[in-house]
Amino acid sequence: MRFSRQSSGQRVAARVIRYVDRVLLVLLAFRFVLALLGANPLNAFAHLIYSWSLPFVSPFFTLFGYNVMYGISRFELFTLVAMAVYWLIGEGLVRLVTITRP
Repeated sequence: MRFSRQSSGQRVAARVIRYVDRVLLVLLAFRFVLALLGANPLNAFAHLIYSWSLPFVSPFFTLFGYNVMYGISRFELFTLVAMAVYWLIGEGLVRLVTITRP
């Protein structure tokens, strides 16, 4: 089993990191789908998703060029890149937390 040599604290830390990472990835996935379908930004749900995800995708805006156009269908490549980067960071943190001495 993968966790056989890990302490209870390491397992809990890994689970917390994975949980936070998955919540963030789901939020970004919702943003991607809403943007792809051209969701109305005046809708309460779409506005909530756009506003909560903004701090996490804004570092990637200038990666491919960003033009603010809410309410029309667009393919947010920067959101997909953000999802990949945050997934890698989350997995890296889990591996770092679960390092054990042989």
